[in-house]
Amino acid sequence: MRAIRYAEFGGPEVLQVAAGLPVPEPGPGQVRVRVAASVLHPVDLMIRAGRFPAPLPTGLPYIPGWDVAGTVDAVGPSVTDLAVDDEVIGFTPWLQTTNGAHAEFVVLDATWLTAAPTGIPATQAATLPTNGLTAVQALDLLALPAGSSLLVTGGAGQVGGFLLALARNAGLHATAVAGAGDRKFVESLGATFVPRSEEPQGSFDAVVDLAVIGSSLLDVVRDGGGFVAASPPLRPEPVRGIRTHALGVQPNGSRLSDLVKLVESGDIPLRVAGVYPFTEAAAAHIRLAEGGVRGGVVIVP
Repeated sequence: MRAIRYAEFGGPEVLQVAAGLPVPEPGPGQVRVRVAASVLHPVDLMIRAGRFPAPLPTGLPYIPGWDVAGTVDAVGPSVTDLAVDDEVIGFTPWLQTTNGAHAEFVVLDATWLTAAPTGIPATQAATLPTNGLTAVQALDLLALPAGSSLLVTGGAGQVGGFLLALARNAGLHATAVAGAGDRKFVESLGATFVPRSEEPQGSFDAVVDLAVIGSSLLDVVRDGGGFVAASPPLRPEPVRGIRTHALGVQPNGSRLSDLVKLVESGDIPLRVAGVYPFTEAAAAHIRLAEGGVRGGVVIVP
């Protein structure tokens, strides 16, 4: 098996294409997926650079990668809902497993997967699992009724775009803070656009702070409203009855299936910023680190 791997922390130059690795075997409740596409995330860059602030469950070397779009290659005992040759998408919770998807094969729990969207290329479908589930789980935390107002910072990023699409589908009135060049995209999802150079005005039922503006945004949340921070260390202390939460995405094949239906109906757009083969993994890391990416940075074997 071939995979992107690194045996030391550092810059993109530490990435290697390793060959001759053992093909992983699925255990009970697991399936092996032949990977067609995966996606690079900012956390992958942080871990590779040795800057992740918490211990990881295993040591180097690491195969990075969370999302997967591909085909079931083998099934373990007690798996009944998936079969060999099924086209699937899902993600591995890498921080818990260090079981990376930037490989020709990856083993995942069957419950983490769902059928891939029909008629959608794997390079697009792979952009959905981690970021789409992050967005839907943010809205689950807030539990906003239809008609509520929602402010999303970083509204044109990968998670932000999914959030705006899901907010529209849920009947929420979304406002998005984004770059000046993102107005058309934000408004195409039915949201009100606020440029990053301006502070949002008014009072909102909830805020999802993907751009890490911080606790100052509590000032625009109504009493008793909701606030979702981008990660647990950034979760502010509650004030004025505001419920504060933090993102911490978990795989969920059932909820991912709901997102697939919205993709197939055209309610959720999938965006790809670039596609890189294993041999250009370093270039993919450099591109993502440059910032301003609008769409998934996709890795293919």
